[in-house]
Amino acid sequence: MNDVSLTGEASMRVFQQIAKVTIIGAATVLLSASYAAAEQGGGRYWTPTTTNPTADYRHVSEKVQRVHVSRKATTHKRERSPLNANARLPSNTKSHNLILQVNTNDPAAMNLALNNAVNVAQYYKDLGEKVKIEVVTFGPGLHMLRDDTSPVKARLEEMALSTPEVSFKACGNTQEKMHKAENKDIPIVRQAEVVKSGVVRVMELQEKGWSYVKP
Repeated sequence: MNDVSLTGEASMRVFQQIAKVTIIGAATVLLSASYAAAEQGGGRYWTPTTTNPTADYRHVSEKVQRVHVSRKATTHKRERSPLNANARLPSNTKSHNLILQVNTNDPAAMNLALNNAVNVAQYYKDLGEKVKIEVVTFGPGLHMLRDDTSPVKARLEEMALSTPEVSFKACGNTQEKMHKAENKDIPIVRQAEVVKSGVVRVMELQEKGWSYVKP
């Protein structure tokens, strides 16, 4: 009789042990699924409802929370980074304006004016600053921009492509006087623009704060 009773108790203990292992295994599977969902779906996770949760379960739950908070902080940081980068950009870039006057029919003076224009443009380009340069011709200097008599015509064509910061103005008053004196049309190179008066053009630009240089 005692042998039968002991055998029954032993069987009961084995059954209880098996049941305990089964419950722990099921809880582990559920917790793993919850952790995977937390990694992919915004950090929500399953918390064991058993009345006797283990320290390992609490540790995993806290880890999931930390991952979720860390990801939110990283996302927020990424969103702010472009804004911070833009905030460091300068609101505007300093600009410079220069007038170069040519009023003599002298190839050396014309080339000097073009040399100055190219040098100034390159200087500020290297600094990353904006610059505008106007070469204003009047009187005998109009020959610089005459299509039929310019000694620097080839160079004007080259600068139109390589140095767009430089523009050219031809005096309309001088053009009209040459037309009457030579009794023919006075053609102007296509890189230049005719203004009413070269002298007035220089005055107006100076009144706007442009720097003035006569080569």
